[in-house]
Amino acid sequence: MKNELIKPKGLVTNTNRRNFLKFGTMSVAGAGLLLMGCNDDEDMMPPMMNEGVSLGSGDIGILNYAYALEQLEAAFYANVIAGGYFANASAEEKTIMGDLEKHERAHRDFFKAALGSAAIADLEVDFSSIDFSSRTSVLGAAKTFEDLGVAAYNGAGQFIENVDYLLIAGKIVSVEARHAAAIRDLINPGSDDFAGDDLIDSNGLERTLGFTEVLTAASTYVKTPIDFSQLPS
Repeated sequence: MKNELIKPKGLVTNTNRRNFLKFGTMSVAGAGLLLMGCNDDEDMMPPMMNEGVSLGSGDIGILNYAYALEQLEAAFYANVIAGGYFANASAEEKTIMGDLEKHERAHRDFFKAALGSAAIADLEVDFSSIDFSSRTSVLGAAKTFEDLGVAAYNGAGQFIENVDYLLIAGKIVSVEARHAAAIRDLINPGSDDFAGDDLIDSNGLERTLGFTEVLTAASTYVKTPIDFSQLPS
């Protein structure tokens, strides 16, 4: 059958869907010590702003960029877990959302620890446009965040100079891509949306987004001004 040829079976069953998420996170955890020394140089600290945060420049700026996005995603899933949708969700969806919350929290905490004194401050978020009691609203927002995260890492990778940082970014984006696929499969089970034409081009490559595109999209949910003017272009 056509669907059997083009759709991985890992997105079909409830049990395999969770395993699909779990293995990606293990790969990140296995490489998690690589960044822990990246804040040794005091000169790498991003400049302070009177209001808002400045990401800084070079690799530290890109790591702060990733940290900002992980803060946003971690805060979102924390609200999901505390919301009415989660309380009334199926056992399968509670498990998946719980896993996603743990993954994004781990990513956020990892970047914060790795950046040390070079890390930007905690961002103030605004999720007033999301109804956390509504499955449709929550999954739609999750799709937006996960797709944005994957495109952001894909776009930033070309500018990372340190190969250890690039390795970590590759491992994290693979987890984000698993998240995006799982959310899309929850929204439209059994379909090909997990790798839809809105994400994958005719060459089989996923879309990329630049710093301006990503942070403009994220600004809907982030109240803290973010200065990314020193990031490469």
